[in-house]
Amino acid sequence: MGTIVVIGGGELIDLETLEMDREVVKLTQKANPKALFIPTASSDVPGYCDTFNKVYGEILGCETSHLLLVSQTYTHEEIAELIISADLIYVGGGNTRKMLEIWKNTGVDALLKEAYNSGTILTGLSAGSICWFEYGHSDSEAFDDQGNWQYIKLEAMGILPGIHCPHYDEDIRVEDFSRMVKGGGIPGIAVDNNCAIIYKDNEYKVMSTREEAKAYRVMDSEQGVVVTQIEEHPSYRPLHELYSAL
Repeated sequence: MGTIVVIGGGELIDLETLEMDREVVKLTQKANPKALFIPTASSDVPGYCDTFNKVYGEILGCETSHLLLVSQTYTHEEIAELIISADLIYVGGGNTRKMLEIWKNTGVDALLKEAYNSGTILTGLSAGSICWFEYGHSDSEAFDDQGNWQYIKLEAMGILPGIHCPHYDEDIRVEDFSRMVKGGGIPGIAVDNNCAIIYKDNEYKVMSTREEAKAYRVMDSEQGVVVTQIEEHPSYRPLHELYSAL
Protein backbone atom coordinates (compact mmCIF):
# COMPACT_ATOMS: atom_id res chain seq x y z
CA MET A 1 0.00 0.00 0.00
CA GLY A 2 1.01 3.63 -0.50
CA THR A 3 -0.35 7.15 -0.20
CA ILE A 4 -2.67 9.04 -2.53
CA VAL A 5 -4.23 12.43 -1.78
CA VAL A 6 -7.45 12.81 -3.79
CA ILE A 7 -8.38 16.49 -4.16
CA GLY A 8 -11.89 17.16 -5.45
CA GLY A 9 -11.06 20.54 -7.00
CA GLY A 10 -10.07 24.11 -6.31
CA GLU A 11 -7.88 26.76 -7.88
CA LEU A 12 -4.22 26.01 -7.30
CA ILE A 13 -3.28 29.47 -8.58
CA ASP A 14 -5.51 31.15 -5.97
CA LEU A 15 -4.08 28.97 -3.17
CA GLU A 16 -7.52 27.46 -2.49
CA THR A 17 -5.95 24.05 -1.86
CA LEU A 18 -2.78 25.26 -0.13
CA GLU A 19 -3.53 23.53 3.18
CA MET A 20 -3.95 20.23 1.34
CA ASP A 21 -0.87 20.85 -0.80
CA ARG A 22 1.11 21.52 2.37
CA GLU A 23 -0.09 18.18 3.76
CA VAL A 24 1.03 16.44 0.55
CA VAL A 25 4.54 17.83 1.03
CA LYS A 26 4.51 16.90 4.72
CA LEU A 27 3.65 13.30 3.86
CA THR A 28 6.99 12.90 2.05
CA GLN A 29 8.75 13.46 5.39
CA LYS A 30 11.45 15.43 3.58
CA ALA A 31 12.50 19.06 4.01
CA ASN A 32 12.90 19.77 0.28
CA PRO A 33 11.19 16.95 -1.60
CA LYS A 34 11.37 16.45 -5.35
CA ALA A 35 7.93 17.29 -6.77
CA LEU A 36 7.02 16.16 -10.29
CA PHE A 37 4.12 17.84 -12.09
CA ILE A 38 2.30 15.95 -14.87
CA PRO A 39 -0.05 18.34 -16.78
CA THR A 40 -1.02 15.90 -19.56
CA ALA A 41 -4.75 16.51 -19.12
CA SER A 42 -4.34 20.22 -19.86
CA SER A 43 -2.05 19.55 -22.86
CA ASP A 44 0.97 20.87 -20.95
CA VAL A 45 -0.35 24.44 -20.82
CA PRO A 46 2.65 26.58 -19.70
CA GLY A 47 0.75 28.72 -17.20
CA TYR A 48 -0.21 25.63 -15.20
CA CYS A 49 3.47 24.68 -14.88
CA ASP A 50 4.27 28.21 -13.69
CA THR A 51 1.56 27.95 -11.03
CA PHE A 52 2.89 24.60 -9.84
CA ASN A 53 6.39 26.06 -9.58
CA LYS A 54 5.06 28.95 -7.52
CA VAL A 55 2.99 26.86 -5.10
CA TYR A 56 5.09 23.71 -4.70
CA GLY A 57 8.41 25.38 -5.39
CA GLU A 58 8.44 28.91 -4.00
CA ILE A 59 5.82 28.53 -1.26
CA LEU A 60 6.22 24.91 -0.17
CA GLY A 61 9.95 24.54 -0.78
CA CYS A 62 10.01 21.64 -3.22
CA GLU A 63 12.45 20.99 -6.03
CA THR A 64 10.02 21.00 -8.95
CA SER A 65 10.17 19.32 -12.36
CA HIS A 66 7.65 18.64 -15.15
CA LEU A 67 6.79 15.66 -17.34
CA LEU A 68 5.43 17.22 -20.56
CA LEU A 69 4.10 14.30 -22.58
CA VAL A 70 2.12 16.42 -25.07
CA SER A 71 4.64 19.13 -25.95
CA GLN A 72 7.90 17.19 -25.60
CA THR A 73 9.32 13.81 -26.59
CA TYR A 74 11.13 11.54 -24.14
CA THR A 75 12.71 8.13 -24.18
CA HIS A 76 11.12 5.57 -21.89
CA GLU A 77 14.23 5.74 -19.72
CA GLU A 78 13.89 9.52 -19.35
CA ILE A 79 10.24 9.19 -18.31
CA ALA A 80 11.07 6.45 -15.85
CA GLU A 81 13.86 8.50 -14.29
CA LEU A 82 11.60 11.51 -13.73
CA ILE A 83 8.90 9.38 -12.11
CA ILE A 84 11.16 7.13 -10.06
CA SER A 85 13.24 10.02 -8.69
CA ALA A 86 10.22 12.02 -7.47
CA ASP A 87 9.16 12.10 -3.83
CA LEU A 88 5.71 13.34 -4.79
CA ILE A 89 3.84 13.41 -8.09
CA TYR A 90 1.04 15.89 -8.79
CA VAL A 91 -1.35 15.30 -11.70
CA GLY A 92 -3.20 18.35 -13.01
CA GLY A 93 -6.79 18.68 -14.22
CA GLY A 94 -8.26 18.67 -17.71
CA ASN A 95 -9.25 15.97 -20.19
CA THR A 96 -9.03 12.70 -18.24
CA ARG A 97 -9.73 10.40 -21.18
CA LYS A 98 -7.02 11.96 -23.35
CA MET A 99 -4.58 11.87 -20.44
CA LEU A 100 -5.12 8.18 -19.72
CA GLU A 101 -4.73 7.29 -23.41
CA ILE A 102 -1.39 9.11 -23.55
CA TRP A 103 -0.25 7.49 -20.33
CA LYS A 104 -1.08 4.03 -21.65
CA ASN A 105 0.77 4.67 -24.92
CA THR A 106 3.88 5.93 -23.11
CA GLY A 107 3.87 3.45 -20.22
CA VAL A 108 3.35 6.22 -17.67
CA ASP A 109 0.39 4.41 -16.08
CA ALA A 110 2.53 1.39 -15.21
CA LEU A 111 5.34 3.60 -13.92
CA LEU A 112 2.93 5.50 -11.66
CA LYS A 113 1.73 2.22 -10.17
CA GLU A 114 5.35 1.29 -9.49
CA ALA A 115 5.91 4.68 -7.86
CA TYR A 116 2.87 4.17 -5.64
CA ASN A 117 4.12 0.76 -4.52
CA SER A 118 7.56 2.19 -3.78
CA GLY A 119 6.20 4.92 -1.49
CA THR A 120 5.99 7.98 -3.73
CA ILE A 121 3.18 10.32 -2.67
CA LEU A 122 0.62 10.65 -5.47
CA THR A 123 -1.89 13.49 -5.69
CA GLY A 124 -3.89 15.70 -8.00
CA LEU A 125 -7.28 17.25 -8.57
CA SER A 126 -10.09 16.67 -11.06
CA ALA A 127 -8.52 14.47 -13.78
CA GLY A 128 -5.66 14.13 -11.30
CA SER A 129 -8.00 12.59 -8.74
CA ILE A 130 -10.12 10.44 -11.08
CA CYS A 131 -7.10 8.67 -12.54
CA TRP A 132 -6.25 6.70 -9.39
CA PHE A 133 -9.65 4.95 -9.09
CA GLU A 134 -11.23 2.04 -10.95
CA TYR A 135 -13.62 4.41 -12.70
CA GLY A 136 -14.39 8.11 -12.83
CA HIS A 137 -17.36 10.39 -13.40
CA SER A 138 -15.79 12.39 -16.21
CA ASP A 139 -16.56 15.48 -18.30
CA SER A 140 -14.04 14.47 -20.99
CA GLU A 141 -16.68 14.66 -23.72
CA ALA A 142 -16.93 18.40 -23.10
CA PHE A 143 -13.44 18.82 -24.56
CA ASP A 144 -14.58 17.29 -27.86
CA ASP A 145 -18.06 18.80 -28.11
CA GLN A 146 -18.59 22.05 -26.23
CA GLY A 147 -22.31 22.22 -27.01
CA ASN A 148 -23.72 18.72 -26.68
CA TRP A 149 -22.06 16.36 -24.20
CA GLN A 150 -22.78 14.31 -21.13
CA TYR A 151 -20.81 12.90 -18.22
CA ILE A 152 -19.31 9.49 -18.92
CA LYS A 153 -18.16 6.54 -16.82
CA LEU A 154 -14.45 6.36 -17.59
CA GLU A 155 -12.22 3.40 -16.79
CA ALA A 156 -9.15 4.60 -14.88
CA MET A 157 -6.02 3.05 -13.34
CA GLY A 158 -7.62 1.01 -10.57
CA ILE A 159 -5.17 1.71 -7.74
CA LEU A 160 -8.05 2.83 -5.50
CA PRO A 161 -11.38 0.98 -5.37
CA GLY A 162 -14.66 2.43 -6.61
CA ILE A 163 -15.85 5.14 -8.95
CA HIS A 164 -14.88 8.72 -8.16
CA CYS A 165 -16.62 12.04 -8.78
CA PRO A 166 -14.57 15.23 -8.30
CA HIS A 167 -16.16 18.71 -8.24
CA TYR A 168 -19.20 17.09 -6.60
CA ASP A 169 -20.68 20.46 -5.68
CA GLU A 170 -20.61 21.73 -9.28
CA ASP A 171 -23.17 21.59 -12.10
CA ILE A 172 -25.51 18.53 -12.03
CA ARG A 173 -22.90 16.16 -10.65
CA VAL A 174 -24.87 15.19 -7.52
CA GLU A 175 -27.81 13.86 -9.53
CA ASP A 176 -25.76 12.50 -12.41
CA PHE A 177 -23.29 10.64 -10.20
CA SER A 178 -26.15 8.87 -8.42
CA ARG A 179 -27.47 7.84 -11.84
CA MET A 180 -24.06 6.46 -12.75
CA VAL A 181 -23.61 4.57 -9.48
CA LYS A 182 -27.09 2.99 -9.61
CA GLY A 183 -26.89 -0.63 -10.68
CA GLY A 184 -23.14 -0.45 -11.22
CA GLY A 185 -22.19 -2.70 -8.34
CA ILE A 186 -19.28 -0.54 -7.15
CA PRO A 187 -19.09 2.14 -4.43
CA GLY A 188 -18.93 5.82 -5.32
CA ILE A 189 -16.57 8.31 -3.69
CA ALA A 190 -17.54 11.95 -4.29
CA VAL A 191 -15.47 14.95 -3.23
CA ASP A 192 -16.41 18.65 -3.30
CA ASN A 193 -14.08 21.41 -4.42
CA ASN A 194 -11.64 22.43 -1.64
CA CYS A 195 -11.91 19.01 -0.03
CA ALA A 196 -9.63 15.97 -0.13
CA ILE A 197 -9.40 12.37 1.01
CA ILE A 198 -5.99 11.07 2.02
CA TYR A 199 -5.58 7.34 1.37
CA LYS A 200 -2.59 6.20 3.44
CA ASP A 201 -1.87 2.48 3.52
CA ASN A 202 -5.01 0.91 5.02
CA GLU A 203 -6.34 4.14 6.48
CA TYR A 204 -7.96 7.36 5.30
CA LYS A 205 -8.64 10.91 6.43
CA VAL A 206 -10.80 13.75 5.07
CA MET A 207 -9.61 17.33 5.11
CA SER A 208 -11.02 20.54 3.63
CA THR A 209 -10.16 24.21 3.26
CA ARG A 210 -13.77 25.37 3.25
CA GLU A 211 -16.27 24.53 6.00
CA GLU A 212 -19.04 23.50 3.61
CA ALA A 213 -16.72 21.38 1.43
CA LYS A 214 -17.34 17.68 2.10
CA ALA A 215 -16.70 14.16 0.85
CA TYR A 216 -19.39 11.51 0.40
CA ARG A 217 -19.99 7.81 -0.06
CA VAL A 218 -22.52 7.16 -2.81
CA MET A 219 -23.75 3.57 -2.56
CA ASP A 220 -26.39 1.59 -4.42
CA SER A 221 -28.77 -0.39 -2.22
CA GLU A 222 -32.11 -2.16 -2.30
CA GLN A 223 -33.67 1.15 -1.23
CA GLY A 224 -31.96 3.02 -4.07
CA VAL A 225 -28.81 5.13 -4.14
CA VAL A 226 -27.84 6.37 -0.67
CA VAL A 227 -25.49 9.33 -0.16
CA THR A 228 -23.73 9.67 3.19
CA GLN A 229 -21.18 12.26 4.28
CA ILE A 230 -17.72 10.95 5.11
CA GLU A 231 -16.93 12.49 8.47
CA GLU A 232 -13.83 14.62 8.89
CA HIS A 233 -11.75 13.34 11.82
CA PRO A 234 -8.45 14.72 13.14
CA SER A 235 -6.85 11.28 12.94
CA TYR A 236 -6.82 8.51 10.34
CA ARG A 237 -9.60 5.93 10.24
CA PRO A 238 -9.54 2.29 9.04
CA LEU A 239 -10.05 2.16 5.27
CA HIS A 240 -12.67 -0.58 5.47
CA GLU A 241 -15.02 1.93 7.12
CA LEU A 242 -15.02 3.98 3.93
CA TYR A 243 -16.26 1.09 1.82
CA SER A 244 -18.30 -0.90 4.34
CA ALA A 245 -21.76 -1.94 3.25
CA LEU A 246 -24.68 0.19 4.31
